[in-house]
Amino acid sequence: MTVRRCVPWPSAVLRTPAADVPEITDEVRALWADMIDTMEAMPGYGLAAVQIGVPLRLAVVDCSETRGQAVRMANPEVLHASVQLREHEEASPNLPGVSAVIARPRAVTVRFLNAQGAVEERDFVGLWATSVQHQIDHLAGKMYFDHLSALKRKMLIAKAEKLGRRR
Repeated sequence: MTVRRCVPWPSAVLRTPAADVPEITDEVRALWADMIDTMEAMPGYGLAAVQIGVPLRLAVVDCSETRGQAVRMANPEVLHASVQLREHEEASPNLPGVSAVIARPRAVTVRFLNAQGAVEERDFVGLWATSVQHQIDHLAGKMYFDHLSALKRKMLIAKAEKLGRRR
């Protein structure tokens, strides 16, 4: 298990839809383990494979208070989303130093391949739902700031670039 480097914005892999994973192999399980280590080192609530430069539809999410409860997902897709929205401040290690409040459905039902290779449908609520949707966006080539107006998005990216020049 290894902590991987997150690719910096505007890397093309962050804007390209990831490829489906045909089956769960030992290589996929090893990548999930690296992703969990990377997520814990940030620290964060989730990570998509594209964030570490791997263009596969793989994600991990752990919003538990004690940690160690990561859900491993391949090819996740939202089947149902609640009408009620939940606001949460979101960020990404791919564009460090900035964040924005994003409104997303408070609850979602997601279908994915689990670590055993079985199709699973699971309901996620609250922070879990926010994080799952954030990761699914990454796998589709979208960033959290794509949910902002054009002006707010431009200001957020400019602020991140300014912070990056100071480092």
